[in-house]
Amino acid sequence: MRDVLRPLLGRRARRRWIHLILGGALAMPYVFVGELIVGPTLDARYVFGDLPLQLLSFVLGLPLAALTAAVFPMTRPLEAGAARALCGIDPDRLAYGPARGRPARGRTAAWFTLHLGFGGIVAGMSLAVPPLAAVLLALPLAAPFGSRLGMPRSFGGAEALVLAPVTGAVLLLALAGCAAGAGALLARSAPALLGPTPEDRLAAAEARAADLAVRNRLARELHDSVGHALSAVMLQASAARRVLDSDPEFAREALAAIEDTTRRTVGDLDAVLGVLRDGDAPGTAPAPTLAADLDGLLRRTGAGGVRVTADVTVDPAALPPVLSREAYRIVQEGLSNALRHAGQRVEVRLRVEAADGHLEITVENPLGGTAPCRPGGGHGLRGMADRARLLGGTAEAGPREGVWRLHVRLPMTDI
Repeated sequence: MRDVLRPLLGRRARRRWIHLILGGALAMPYVFVGELIVGPTLDARYVFGDLPLQLLSFVLGLPLAALTAAVFPMTRPLEAGAARALCGIDPDRLAYGPARGRPARGRTAAWFTLHLGFGGIVAGMSLAVPPLAAVLLALPLAAPFGSRLGMPRSFGGAEALVLAPVTGAVLLLALAGCAAGAGALLARSAPALLGPTPEDRLAAAEARAADLAVRNRLARELHDSVGHALSAVMLQASAARRVLDSDPEFAREALAAIEDTTRRTVGDLDAVLGVLRDGDAPGTAPAPTLAADLDGLLRRTGAGGVRVTADVTVDPAALPPVLSREAYRIVQEGLSNALRHAGQRVEVRLRVEAADGHLEITVENPLGGTAPCRPGGGHGLRGMADRARLLGGTAEAGPREGVWRLHVRLPMTDI
């Protein structure tokens, strides 16, 4: 019996019933407006007490409801939210934003009309049928007192006493069936009428792409900044430990470089976390650039025992800010790769020059080093390639003539 009644009185059916009652409540203002039209037109004084006139007012109010949904775009997210909560529909099948464009507004108007139409009918039945069914179910118990209650004598007949409870139960089942059927019809129609349009899907895809681009940019910043810092600090600490007794001055320089590296990295980390938390990073340290931070980067890298030979023939201060910032990150990641793979006491050659309207960055280090750091997973090379591609440039990396060579070419115009 429970399985039989679940489609009519189960949890989902009850929630859909509430959704229909809500539609009936929303239909009441439009019914009142319909009464204002029907009363003067038909010269009827008591429209509220006349069932045919009430039905006519209800029918006249539905077009007004459709017009409301078509005029106000926010009707769609409100109705979609109610459908998600009460109709048992997959949330992803319904749109979230307001209705934009004529097709979306037309479908929203159709849904709103169906919701208020079926809701008004089921709500009216829910108000009228249960009291009548209760009277019919209680009729056999009230028959001995029929004369005192003013009941007609026909209600005291044997047939009436037998049929009345059956009729009451049938009316209740009919009400539940109508509510379940209307709720199921609305639930089936909702994805088609309230679902996202192609424009909505395109907007959502663009939003996801923009969010992914921001996440990828933040991932590159974290990888380049924190990854380089960890590699540099590891080599600096290792070098300081080995020469602590024999060369205290070098050990002090390495420890100072560790302090400087970690301080700058904490600032970079705060900036990235500020973007993640608030969408921007007001008050955080500015991003490092080639013009302002290249000398410090070379000094900190050399403090770990790596000899860096830098040949910078272009004035970093003359570079556009975006190019200077991205070029710094590329140089930082190139030196970080050398720290990871070339080992200590090797020479890394850095060349930054301008040629044919492009900024060219070249980092070379000997192959076959024995670095104590973990091997990289390729994210740094991919990040440098992404940075170069976003600026319209190119990035190449690989072994060449006994050295590992990174060569990046970035346009200096249209930045």
